[in-house]
Amino acid sequence: MAGKDLSKFKRFEDQIKNEINRYLRLGNLGSTLLLTSVTKVKLSSDYSNAEAYWDTFDSASKSAIAEEFSNKKGKIRSHLAKTLKVRHTPSLDFLYDAQYECETAITDLLSNEALKGKSFSNL
Repeated sequence: MAGKDLSKFKRFEDQIKNEINRYLRLGNLGSTLLLTSVTKVKLSSDYSNAEAYWDTFDSASKSAIAEEFSNKKGKIRSHLAKTLKVRHTPSLDFLYDAQYECETAITDLLSNEALKGKSFSNL
């Protein structure tokens, strides 16, 4: 993608993310999704599909939240169609963002190895 197209592309991803988060904060989708945030959106190159990655403060109810997103994605897409003012609204897939859990696991592994006295400078 050219520079101008890339900035438009990223701006549209951010618009989708921000609008979904705004809709979640309004509470129109039920209390299950109130403590949930969309952390990033990856849009396909033809703008037809969007993967929205979410995280929650309530880690005990991840499966219930995933099911709720699955049930409400049509309603969320309909809201995006009304607010984004684009001809075609991308289809939505909601995926759990395990980025923070992976980061914690890696940090723990590195800390454990450091406690054992292993050096990473040899790698």
